[in-house]
Amino acid sequence: MRRHVALAGIAILCAVSVPSARPPWTALTAEAAEWYSGAPGMERGAVEIAATGDGFRTRVVLVRMDPSRFRFRHDARLRNGGPGWSIDRVPASAVVALNAGQFSGIAPWGWLVMDGEEVRPPGRGPLSMAITWDAGGRMRWLAPDDIPAARAAGDVVEALQSYPTLIDTRGEIPIQLREDGRGVDVHHRDGRLALGELDDGRLLIAITRFYGIGPLSPSIPLGPTLVEMATFMKAQGCRRAVSLDGGISAQLMVREEGQTRTWRGWRKVPLGLIAEPR
Repeated sequence: MRRHVALAGIAILCAVSVPSARPPWTALTAEAAEWYSGAPGMERGAVEIAATGDGFRTRVVLVRMDPSRFRFRHDARLRNGGPGWSIDRVPASAVVALNAGQFSGIAPWGWLVMDGEEVRPPGRGPLSMAITWDAGGRMRWLAPDDIPAARAAGDVVEALQSYPTLIDTRGEIPIQLREDGRGVDVHHRDGRLALGELDDGRLLIAITRFYGIGPLSPSIPLGPTLVEMATFMKAQGCRRAVSLDGGISAQLMVREEGQTRTWRGWRKVPLGLIAEPR
């Protein structure tokens, strides 16, 4: 059955992924999200957005979390010489799990701290952003220049670094996402996964899904451009946000009221981020 769904998804992908001369900054419309109570300190929402081209109909699943109510930690796995983590191996204690950061080959990209130990040093990239947690659960969002001081302080328990930044530490969408010719493919549409910080300090997780044929739509990597995703996160009230690995890697698991809801990816990744109640 899954094979048939995947083949159908590939057929749709080939049918609609035609190169476009449309400008990268396209109009994106969205209705207000509907929110549902999940675990204490967590809500799940969903909203449909519409843009031009392949992103003409996209569903965005949202999770809002009070970071003080949860412990965030990383879970890494390699299997048979390749990435081996997916939401299928999430522990029963987790209420949220998603793939973390970007990766190169079989290794996560950029700065990675797990349980107080630095596993990988910071990566280089002007559009990267790091997120850290200390022992008390406090989250910090760091531009590349802020990372050395955080490393020197020695209080980071968990950290990840990803790119590109969608909303920088000044609350602005980087110009590289808004203008062509600055090193980012501003026309590319894909499935997206993003983390954001709301004005009240809560964490916002957003994962997109192609919704071109409604609830029967296969999970294929079509969706908004980066600037459209950044615009969406800003419209949700984020003061900063960063993109994680999207496309066929994007995956999310949410447990609420005894039910497990999953939005699966097509491939395994080396690293996941898990949230457990404190």
